[in-house]
Amino acid sequence: MSGFKTDNKVIAWFDERLPIFSMLQHSAVEYPTPKNLNYWWNFGSLAGLVMVIMIMTGIFLVMNYTPHTTLAFDSVERIMRDVNYGWLLRYVHMNGASMFFILVYIHMFRGLYYGSYKSPREVLWWLGVIILLVMMATAFMGYVLVWGQMSFWGATVITNLFSAFPIVGEAIVTWLWGGFSVDNPTLNRFFSLHYLMPFVLFAVVFLHVWALHTSKSNNPLGIDVKSPQDTIPFHPYYTIKDLFGVGVFMVFFLYFVFFAPNFFGEPDNYIPANPMVTPPHIVPEWYFLPFYAILRAFTQDILFIPAKLQGVIAMFAAIIVLFFLPWLDGSKVRSATFRPLYKQFFWLFLADCVVLGYVGGKPAEGVLITIGQLATAYYFFHFLVLLPILARIEKPKPLPASISAPVLKGGGMAAGATAQPMEKA
Repeated sequence: MSGFKTDNKVIAWFDERLPIFSMLQHSAVEYPTPKNLNYWWNFGSLAGLVMVIMIMTGIFLVMNYTPHTTLAFDSVERIMRDVNYGWLLRYVHMNGASMFFILVYIHMFRGLYYGSYKSPREVLWWLGVIILLVMMATAFMGYVLVWGQMSFWGATVITNLFSAFPIVGEAIVTWLWGGFSVDNPTLNRFFSLHYLMPFVLFAVVFLHVWALHTSKSNNPLGIDVKSPQDTIPFHPYYTIKDLFGVGVFMVFFLYFVFFAPNFFGEPDNYIPANPMVTPPHIVPEWYFLPFYAILRAFTQDILFIPAKLQGVIAMFAAIIVLFFLPWLDGSKVRSATFRPLYKQFFWLFLADCVVLGYVGGKPAEGVLITIGQLATAYYFFHFLVLLPILARIEKPKPLPASISAPVLKGGGMAAGATAQPMEKA
């Protein structure tokens, strides 16, 4: 912990007994940060900002929401029309969910590109994957609370997936529903959990930041800090950089809030839930679409395993495989900057995820079924086969001697920059 100095005797007295100011000085001011971080490192702090916005708007929304099947939809409409600035609170909260996922997905793909999941950051990566899972659960339950057509039928379809598990499946579904159909007990459970989960998410984010400050930040070169010359204090250099990112992001965010608030939504969700009328095409929110495509890619029973169970297992496996990524990718070099083959397959994997998202948003028919199956096959091939092979056959480019070397020479492996053997990740 750094030596926090102040002339204010009250603050000094308090800090001696509960060193909050010393911790902030150490973690947010003097924290040594690699000097070569680019704007791709802004997205973690932006995601934290959106999480706070979501929690704050959610607290005010819940003051005016009624978790009952006969009143939920009308209470949301009342928020939009009668509550002072209720329309703004709801649009910020509704679009904030999409912004949160956009930022987290960019943050994760940045980690994939620069190898931020490699030693000694495995626990940091695990916590990031847990954050994604908690976000998904929270977003799904929040979407149901609107109690529109897509909310109701989305809840029915997704919760029914658990019935694919033999023996315990039906019991799990009955427990989730609180009965034998999606009804008032279901809405109450989802409301309670949706209010609780953001605070669980906040706790996991705290652990994520703690792990980050323990293992230190990765950087675009993917090499370790070797001397004080490789770092700069977090403040003012990265606080200013982050604030610039906040300004740009808020323009993007508020454009959707004020000019296209329903861009990410489904028109059917402005129709009250009706168990007697099934929408022609049931789709989840856009951030679930790649996983929804994986779920639907399995159309044939294999031996004693039904297609539905195969899809459910594959959907969960698509996230679980991320926990094993630090060991599936055995390359000693972190950054794709020095891995020419990995860099190409990274962009192919990104394109594959976009294709899965597109297929997940369309009806499962015609050639889209085949495209979804091929994209699903490549998703798992990338992690389970390709990455272990690349670690063995790829010949990385030489790494710089330090973070400072390419920075001081104008970036990249400039002429005359000393190189060193492959560094252990």
